[in-house]
Amino acid sequence: MNAEDITVDESYQWCVQVARTQAKNFYYSFLLLPRDQRNAMCAVYAFMRYCDDLSDEPGASREPLERWRIALDHALAGQYNGHSTLPAFHDTVHRYQIPHHYFHEMIDGVSSDLQPRHIRTFDELYRYCYQVASVVGLTTIHIFGFDSPAALPLAEKCGIAFQLTNILRDVREDLSRGRIYLPDDDLKRFGVSADNLKSPEFIDLMRFEASRARSYYQESQPLLGMVHARSRSSLWALIEIYSRLLAKIEASNYDVLSRRIALSSLEKSWIVLQAALR
Repeated sequence: MNAEDITVDESYQWCVQVARTQAKNFYYSFLLLPRDQRNAMCAVYAFMRYCDDLSDEPGASREPLERWRIALDHALAGQYNGHSTLPAFHDTVHRYQIPHHYFHEMIDGVSSDLQPRHIRTFDELYRYCYQVASVVGLTTIHIFGFDSPAALPLAEKCGIAFQLTNILRDVREDLSRGRIYLPDDDLKRFGVSADNLKSPEFIDLMRFEASRARSYYQESQPLLGMVHARSRSSLWALIEIYSRLLAKIEASNYDVLSRRIALSSLEKSWIVLQAALR
């Protein structure tokens, strides 16, 4: 949709529709927020969703992402011509004083997916997770509201936990795209070949990676008490959804090569109900 004549309110409506139809995990937690914050979360999600989609299209190249980067800079300056997401995105970033560099870092991370990926070390994986997920957490807590700068590194760790969970869930899908995010160092440590993951050693590797993800969930726990009170149920639900997804992967004995493990809509709705009653 072209954004030349769209109002900010219409842009928010567009972003809400994008989030409702595509944010399979995030949107459930958005429902627990007051309307202004919920709309802001949808605006940020829609911006990042479009960015991510540009890297996943068949034959994706750097040029569309660079055009999106230019559109980002224009939108941050209040110039919206280009996409219906941008007026609401600009309003959200301005209203919640979200640092602009987070969005450039995300584009950097997504751009790195344009070539086949083989991660050498966990430090390299951490950097990637920071760019595509921690910056989402850092953006989100500006919408949630926080007072102590100590919340920032905790939001970073929370994003790492979420992305590590996604990586474990998506091993098969990523392989089909020529990507493997499990670090080479860990593959070698457990005697796993990237060309043949169906082995008993793969289970040991996945158990190790799941334990690593779980440690980041635990380290980020104090964040829940640092965001403003009216946002806590939403953050709790989001953490619970991803944490339970990790638990479901563990309970399957890491059967991620034959199917895509996910929480059902009923399970996520139950989590939202629990959060609302907290």
